Amino acid sequence: MNQTDPLILLRGLSYSYREGKQDHAVLRGLSGEIGRGEYVALLGQSGCGKSTLLNLIAGLDVPENGEIIINGVVLNRLDERERTLFRRRHVGFVYQFFNLLPTLTVEENILLPLELKGAPASAREHARQLLNEVGLGDRAGSYPDQLSGGEQQRIAIVRAVAHDPLLLLADEPTGNLDSKTGEHILDLIDRIIRAQGKTLLVVTHSQEIASRADRILYLHDGQLSEARS
Repeated sequence: MNQTDPLILLRGLSYSYREGKQDHAVLRGLSGEIGRGEYVALLGQSGCGKSTLLNLIAGLDVPENGEIIINGVVLNRLDERERTLFRRRHVGFVYQFFNLLPTLTVEENILLPLELKGAPASAREHARQLLNEVGLGDRAGSYPDQLSGGEQQRIAIVRAVAHDPLLLLADEPTGNLDSKTGEHILDLIDRIIRAQGKTLLVVTHSQEIASRADRILYLHDGQLSEARS
């Protein structure tokens, strides 16, 4: 794969969901691309399909029509098992509500995706280093309910990048935090993705997040458009 090619290429995506007896189209022949190492904010009204698009790019769902190409792989041509393996190897997630497993310690939550990937011991050591870098090395043995919201989101970010993914997907990553804590989380995301050269696609309503992005995309009437300066 040529390093100058887009990391994500979307071609003619269509997707709808059924509510009762009615089909509702949320994506209508959507196309677009995201470059390697780009920080892209995805904005749009509630219910317009932003999270749906994120799930399609993650391979959690498949489009009715069109193609999703990530790093040269046509994602929607893979079966469910192959998409799961692709996601474990190449995609990291940060959610609004953290999604940490309550019965696992901080360290166990971070190491779980590495174990699923079959990562070597060096990757586990890297995860522990990341935990120290975000100032929570002393909380490795704590459980999520013993942490503040900001601490849980820092753990979630470490978990998302510990397996060195090509792509980081974030869905309203500061939506459950107060403004000061949210700003600290944005600083952390900025620092990590810039230092590691990650590609970030973040769904948000926050103008603060959008202002930090390299590019802003809007989802409206099932189509993507780009903000113009």
